[in-house]
Amino acid sequence: MKNKILSLLGIILRSGNLVSGDDTTLSDLKKGKIKLIIIANDASENTKKLFRDKSEYRDVPYIIDFTKEELGKSIGKSSRAVIGIKSEQFAKKIKEISRG
Repeated sequence: MKNKILSLLGIILRSGNLVSGDDTTLSDLKKGKIKLIIIANDASENTKKLFRDKSEYRDVPYIIDFTKEELGKSIGKSSRAVIGIKSEQFAKKIKEISRG
């Protein structure tokens, strides 16, 4: 299940429907472009709280899973604490896979 999501993130990145990093993700979230947030389980408590609160306020679902290293590696970048998915279809697919 985890591997499916991680390999899907690379595809989403290439399709142009993924943003990563705190600042970029937060900016797009505020603009209403984000459909799903993935927060690394080893992100700082402040980062987790910030994105949980902002997501809940804007009614955007979020998943807390994976390590920062796993998230970064899946998109070919350095470790990432937060990833935002901009496509409704991809967000729906990730939620389906994460539910098992």
